[in-house]
Amino acid sequence: MYLEQFKLKELPFRLSPDPEFLYLSKAHARAKAYMESTIWFADGFVVITGEIGCGKTTLIETFLKELQPDVVVAQVNQTQVSSIEFLQSVLVQFGFKPFRMKKAELLATLNDFLVEQYRAGRKLVLVIDEAQNLTSTVLEEIRLLSGIETTKEKVLRIILAGQPELNDKLDAPDLEQLAQRIRLRFHLPALSSAEMRAYILHRLEVAGSQGREIFTADCFDVIYRYTGGVPRLVNTLCDTCLIACAADNRDVVHREDITSVLSELQWSEYSSRSGTRLMRVTSEEVAAVATTGERRTADAASPALARILVASGGRTVAERSLSAGRLIIGRTAANDLQIESRFVSRHHCQIVTTQHNCVIEDLNSTNGIFLHSKRVRYHNLNDGDVITIGQHELLYIDERSGHRPPPDSHPDEGHPSA
Repeated sequence: MYLEQFKLKELPFRLSPDPEFLYLSKAHARAKAYMESTIWFADGFVVITGEIGCGKTTLIETFLKELQPDVVVAQVNQTQVSSIEFLQSVLVQFGFKPFRMKKAELLATLNDFLVEQYRAGRKLVLVIDEAQNLTSTVLEEIRLLSGIETTKEKVLRIILAGQPELNDKLDAPDLEQLAQRIRLRFHLPALSSAEMRAYILHRLEVAGSQGREIFTADCFDVIYRYTGGVPRLVNTLCDTCLIACAADNRDVVHREDITSVLSELQWSEYSSRSGTRLMRVTSEEVAAVATTGERRTADAASPALARILVASGGRTVAERSLSAGRLIIGRTAANDLQIESRFVSRHHCQIVTTQHNCVIEDLNSTNGIFLHSKRVRYHNLNDGDVITIGQHELLYIDERSGHRPPPDSHPDEGHPSA
């Protein structure tokens, strides 16, 4: 998209949690140290909280990447599950196929495996992201798992990561026994102004800037005012600015470029934001519902330049208007459009909309995005394009062309899934 224009080898502001781009602020370093402490101390939980987009998942991925071979990990990211589904998820991570087991069998299998691995000299870690979605019943199951022990120590180390409401849930009276087992709690704040500047320069350096000035010095205070130092918002704004400058055949971002992009995105200053609307599409094909998030996205107040219809099994399940800005599509609630499906990655793809075009880009997803059965990295969307994401299809409609499909139309039922 703009790599050649800015002489970069990688996209510096991807939303996917790439450990190579991790910037360790003082707070991030401390949170990472707390995670690492679980390897040496098996007596209790470590809880890491932070607002949406603050870098929790990138920290987790970095922590996991650096573990030694003698550490066996179960990583659970889908947390809107029953207690049985949770136990199945953990066993799947450990290499089992537990879907026909009853609860007693699940617990016995898990207990035997943990003790066996411990006796073989291996350390076992359970990492749960988006833990604020866990029910009290599932949290009680986790407490019971933490009680599996030998005569010397606990067998399973546990890290819970989630949004701030996780702390409220853990402090509920009915979870007092669980709360007593929490050894360390840490809240990950947004970056300070100085840290945000260092964060941007760090990501550019990793991407190959070699010290070249890509953002002028007067850009950073504006970026901070409108992002509040939240890494995901910083990535969104900086990436959009690079796209805009590359379209104008320029290789340096100036303050005026930032303000122009902010105008297109229709962002207000971070301190004044009250949230946004996020769309949810379940694997059972329920309709979209509203929830709250950190990032302002294009909505009814912005002029619609295009729209997408979301379908599964040949039936339209949701619709979203596209205004100037960026729409992130993925499996978790942190996205602008959430598709709850095991075929969809945490942050699967993005659609960047300008006054003149819309571009869809894969965000290093596991299963990719497909156009006419061909996997694509990014694609300039044309009216009528059908993009396949797992078992869902996205029909792109360019409102600028005046195209209107019949009310009962939907993406081609015969279009192959990824």
